[in-house]
Amino acid sequence: MDNVLVDFRSAFPLLDDTVKEKFKDNMDDIEGVFSLMKPMKNAIKSFEILAKHFDVYILSTSPWDNPTAASEKVVWVKKYLPELAYKRLILSHNKHLNIGHYLIDDRLANGVDRFSGEHIHFGQKNFENWNLVVDYLLKKETIDD
Repeated sequence: MDNVLVDFRSAFPLLDDTVKEKFKDNMDDIEGVFSLMKPMKNAIKSFEILAKHFDVYILSTSPWDNPTAASEKVVWVKKYLPELAYKRLILSHNKHLNIGHYLIDDRLANGVDRFSGEHIHFGQKNFENWNLVVDYLLKKETIDD
C-alpha cells in the first residue's frame, strides 16, 4: 500500500513538528499516521481498471511497533476502495508466502524479492507511475490470452 496506493508523505504536513522529530527515523511508527494519508496520483482509478481484468488484492505490511497501523489500513481501504477491495486486504511481513502472477511494490523488502510471480517495481524504470503500470499489465493480459 505505502508509496504504491497510498502517498505516505501526504501525512507529514499534518503532523506536529515535535512528533516528526521524535519519530524522524521511524515515521511509520506514529500512531494515527496511516489515517492521514491520501491516495497516490491515479492509484484509485488504476485499481478500478485493473480490478476489471485481474483478481486484485492489496498486500501490505503493517509496522510491528505501531499498534494502530493495521486497523488504519483497513479503514483507508474502506474509505477509498470500499466495494472493489472488500475483504481483499492482506497484511503480512512475508509477502513471498502469497501466490499471484504479479506483485506491485515499491521495495524488495518483506519477501518481495522472493515472490514467485513477477515483481512490478513501482516508482522505478518502466513503472514510474500508475499509467505505465496499467498499460504494461493490460498489454500482458492481451498477450497472455
